[in-house]
Amino acid sequence: MVARAAREIAPGMVVNLGIGLPTKVVDHLGPDFPVCLHTENGLAGIGPTHAYETADRNLIDAGGAYVSTIPGSSFFDSAVSFALVRSGRLDLTMLGAFEVAQTGDLANWKIPGKFSPGAGGGIELAQKARRVIVLTTHTDRAGNPKLKDTCSLPVTARACVSRIFTDMGVIDVTETGFALVELAEGTSLAEITEATGAPLSLPKGDIPTF
Repeated sequence: MVARAAREIAPGMVVNLGIGLPTKVVDHLGPDFPVCLHTENGLAGIGPTHAYETADRNLIDAGGAYVSTIPGSSFFDSAVSFALVRSGRLDLTMLGAFEVAQTGDLANWKIPGKFSPGAGGGIELAQKARRVIVLTTHTDRAGNPKLKDTCSLPVTARACVSRIFTDMGVIDVTETGFALVELAEGTSLAEITEATGAPLSLPKGDIPTF
């Protein structure tokens, strides 16, 4: 899933990688791939993640993973970081999700009754990036669908998600709802349809796999 999502990044993009699965995308980009990766805690130009033993422990991304720099990396404070977000300079943001509605609504910051550190930068990233992609498991730990008719959890932003990558497939959010684009290898149409909590349009002809 993460490796497939990394292929959405085009050369020259400015991309924010959100907390959770998206932070792993950096490790699926070539060392010389021309992209500027942004993290909201104040770094543009992110290199591969490092293990604790080899990391510079002053360098972390927004999720706390140890990252590295590349030639041209820059550091800045939160005001500058969010000025980049709010001014629409992000070509793409990749975010995690608790739920995504068939209209593209995103819920990814709070589950009532459970501790949450707050909305963080997720609201502004979802609203201001030119394109929003979600990386998530297709169902939660109890097997309930995360892709739904409507979000039952507090919404982060409305009608913002354009594409979803899950462990079962690649799904686009269209004007008429969810549309299957690709299937994960080993997943059947019946399995992904049953695991989706809203109608899922299927493409004509053979369905690509990843």
